[in-house]
Amino acid sequence: MDKVKNRLLNAFALDVQDRIFPHLKLIELPLGKVIYEASEKLDYVYFPTDSIISLLYVMVDGSSAEISVIGNEGLVGIAVFMGGESTPSRAVVQSAGWAYRMPAVELRKEFNSQVDMRTLLLRYTQSLITQMAQTAVCNRHHSIDQQLCRWLLLSLDRLAGRNLTMTQELIANMLGVRREGVTEAAGKLQKLGIITYKRGHIHVIDRPRLEEQSCECYKVVKTETDRLESYMQSNANA
Repeated sequence: MDKVKNRLLNAFALDVQDRIFPHLKLIELPLGKVIYEASEKLDYVYFPTDSIISLLYVMVDGSSAEISVIGNEGLVGIAVFMGGESTPSRAVVQSAGWAYRMPAVELRKEFNSQVDMRTLLLRYTQSLITQMAQTAVCNRHHSIDQQLCRWLLLSLDRLAGRNLTMTQELIANMLGVRREGVTEAAGKLQKLGIITYKRGHIHVIDRPRLEEQSCECYKVVKTETDRLESYMQSNANA
């Protein structure tokens, strides 16, 4: 079976790939596209390749805050195999690109019948929950400057290069802060020579210094993601 540009898919056993790959459809995901709304039934799951999808919690007044980001390390739609058919979060394309879409019923069928696949997906879910928990802590205890650095680093980990296309307004919605706060934080990073920002395009010049400016939350999430990656590689090579 040829490899695809999603690490979780590639970590599935070959017999599982033989059954599920025919159900995958590669689709384009434009920036800002809503994959699903809160409380909607999930008919599909998505395996990003070069796109990034954000999970947002939306308040009654319409305000929102990001609780996690998902790229080519995972999938969007864990509620499908965690016992529910819907989720309280909204899924929005944070960085445009492509993803494999798969009917939820097919993934659930494999999850329920294949022990190894179930173990892998539960390990991935643990990694995602760690990111959600650390994001909540970061939003409560750390500055907008640190939150922006964490957010940029998590995004870079899921992209091939050092360029992000993202307006300050969209970043503010992701972080659940005012746009002025993002403008000020981005301006500081630009003055330090860590990033350049112009018309919605962010280029990271100095990643090591960006990591220095971030809080410990990024390292906590990265450590758990690396642990998952190690397991996926061993699983794929087994």
